[in-house]
Amino acid sequence: MSRLVAAVLAAVLVLTGCAGTSDRAGVVVTTNILGDVTRAVVGDQAEVTVLMQAGADPHSFGLSAQEAALMEDAALLVHNGLGLEEGVARNVETATHAGVPTIAAGEAAGPMTYVAGDAAGQPDPHFWTDPARMRRAVEAITERVVADVPGVDAGVVRANADGYLAELDALDTWMTQRFAELPAERRKLVTNHHVFGYFAARYGFEVVGAVVPSGTTLASPSPSDLASLAGAIRDAGVNAIFADSSQPGRLARVLAEQAGVQVRVIPLFSESLTAPGGGAATYLDLMRSNTDAIVSGLTENR
Repeated sequence: MSRLVAAVLAAVLVLTGCAGTSDRAGVVVTTNILGDVTRAVVGDQAEVTVLMQAGADPHSFGLSAQEAALMEDAALLVHNGLGLEEGVARNVETATHAGVPTIAAGEAAGPMTYVAGDAAGQPDPHFWTDPARMRRAVEAITERVVADVPGVDAGVVRANADGYLAELDALDTWMTQRFAELPAERRKLVTNHHVFGYFAARYGFEVVGAVVPSGTTLASPSPSDLASLAGAIRDAGVNAIFADSSQPGRLARVLAEQAGVQVRVIPLFSESLTAPGGGAATYLDLMRSNTDAIVSGLTENR
């Protein structure tokens, strides 16, 4: 009799587990940049929930208990990976252990490593600053949506992806043409923190340095860091510092004063989308806006 009970219980557990898996629905995405491109791919084929709010910092945003539960009920979880979402890394790990299919877009894009600063040698998660890397991520996300999200029409999803990939290619071509306006000696960047490594490699820029010599906004510069970068700015003849629009520009302004030269602080949308009407409501908008700001900022005379 006990063997029969054990067999029945085992069968119930198997059925319950299968039901839990089949009940998963929709796509949950951690960052709003990845949320935008994922929505372009998925279209009306499934619900896409984006956890990171407009204007938030991907390094530090956190989740409510309800949002964490959404991750564990998803048919597919899309996250950046490579250490970007520091505030939700534990939640991603929990969802993965719970059996949620996941994709780390940064790994799919082909990660580079930081070449300078405190994080030198570690993977750089800011792949989206290069549209060609974003292209790889979109292709990978597309295949996972087709494979893991129940009820989607694979033909529709792939057609959506093809249309978006064409837009990424057009963006890359336009950016290349815009940056051709800048002579090589003007292609020098100083930023809030190390976020433009992929961008620099793609378009032939030199990253002179960063106010925060780290790949995360959670770090802080020391006086010696600021003094060292001030010297680099003077030596390179840099005339502008590019600071993320979601972060206060105080440190960049302090550095500009310490550099002893007239250096303008120009805002960029580097790590988060904005609300509609804010200048970077989509990934494509963000990249176009930053391109215009960089070309304008490095063209003007000091």
